[in-house]
Formats: sequence, C-alpha cells, structure tokens
Amino acid sequence: MNQSTPQATAPVRAEFRIDGRRLSYVDFGGPGRPLIALHGHMSEGASFARVAAALAPEWRVIAPDQRGHGESDRAPDYSREGYVADVVALLDHLGLDRAVVMGHSLGGINAYQLAARHPERVSAFVNMDAPVRLGLDGGPDPLAFVLALPYEAPTREAMIEGMGHFAPFFADALRENPDGSWRLPFHPEDIHESEQSNRGDHWADWTASTCPALLIRAAEGGVISAEDARAMVERRPGTRLVELRTDHFVYAADPEGVAAAVAGFLRSVALAG
Repeated sequence: MNQSTPQATAPVRAEFRIDGRRLSYVDFGGPGRPLIALHGHMSEGASFARVAAALAPEWRVIAPDQRGHGESDRAPDYSREGYVADVVALLDHLGLDRAVVMGHSLGGINAYQLAARHPERVSAFVNMDAPVRLGLDGGPDPLAFVLALPYEAPTREAMIEGMGHFAPFFADALRENPDGSWRLPFHPEDIHESEQSNRGDHWADWTASTCPALLIRAAEGGVISAEDARAMVERRPGTRLVELRTDHFVYAADPEGVAAAVAGFLRSVALAG
C-alpha cells in the first residue's frame, strides 16, 4: 500500500495591531513547531516561502512584515528597541511563550537582540549573515542608494521608469494603492533611518544569551568576514557555524541549503518550551 503524502498547507496572511499600527504576517501553516522568521531590509515575510516549504512539516514558519515593510504600517521610529518590541508583541499575539527565531541581516540582528533582552522568549536562534559590528569604520551607508528611489508614482510603469537600473530588484514587489497609483513596499526614508539604527557595536547583545544558536555565513560576498565569524562562535558558547557559498542574500540564493542547515541544527539541540 502506498503511503499518502502530506498535503501542503496554503500560507495565510493575518495581522494585529500594536500601538495603533498594523503588523502583518504570513503563517505558512502546518502541524510543526512554530519558527518565527525575520526578513532583512527592503524585504517581507513572504520571501521565506521556499525555506518554509523545505522546513515543513517539522516546522511551521511564521514570518512578519517588519515595521515599515510589506503590508505592515510605517512606524514612528526604527530603533533597535522598536523592532524587538514588535517581535515580542507577535509572540504574545500568537500565544507563544517562547519560540525558535530565525533572521536574515536586519532580522538576524533583531533575533539575537531579542534573545539577549528577552531570553525567556527564545528557545534558539538562527542568524543569517547579520554581523555584530556595523559602520564602526566610518564608511558609507550601503543602503544610502534608496534615498534616490521614488516612493510612489501614478502608474506602475512610471514607478519602474523612476527606479532606473534598480527596477529589476523591486518591480515584482510593488504595491497598488486604492487610488490606482503604485508604491514601493517600504519608504526609502524609513530604510535609511533603520540602517542607521543598525550601526554600532553589538557584541554585548551577541554574547548575552545562552540558548543554542546557528550562525549562517555567506561565504561569497556576505557581510561577515571569516575572522569575525570565528570570533562570534568562539565568544558565544553554544553557537554553531555553517558557511554557504552564496552572497549576502543566503535564503533567497540557496533556500534548500539554508533549510538543511537550520533543520539539522534544530534536530541536534535540546529546545526548551
């Protein structure tokens, strides 16, 4: 007799309100344990679709559109405290005392800062190519280019034209407004402010938590040097390192590799809660 294959669960978009703002999220569903997935700048929760499919049915991925991104409302600030508070609010909304948290870039910083500041809420975390030192050399803001992008335009064609050579990166994510105009799924000024809040020395947050952690380093064009990756593992007990031969956008470039690394890591550690 042939065994039946589990049917895929259709993702569900839901939302709740925090401090008068809408926070939207995608629940990829399934019977598995919940895993909160936090995207990076200029992305959104739906971008985890391929990783979520690869982690199912063992893990049920729930991915918010972080403040000012995707279907979530803009926020009055893009502080470190604000981002972390949003994840705590999501856990409360979902009725989760604690969960595994996975984050890429901006989301990776949010994940390890959540573990540092609310250790009782995090069973384990995965950091995908998010460094602990940003902007300390006084170098240029790598996201400053967004300030030259139009936020909205009367038509989709006008948006694409206005974005110039950046259009291929954002065209598929554009949103249509109720009045028929089109916009980016983020405001350029918000991204610039958010990147500024990322800058600093976050070693204290990285080493503050004790839960199991996985560091996924992008070995070809990522933002964490091999030297810093070794230091991050050495200075934080319970941290495992996996290097993937991709650029910074690891979960988009190699979703199967990311899912295999995450699943293997989570199977090998004892998770509380």
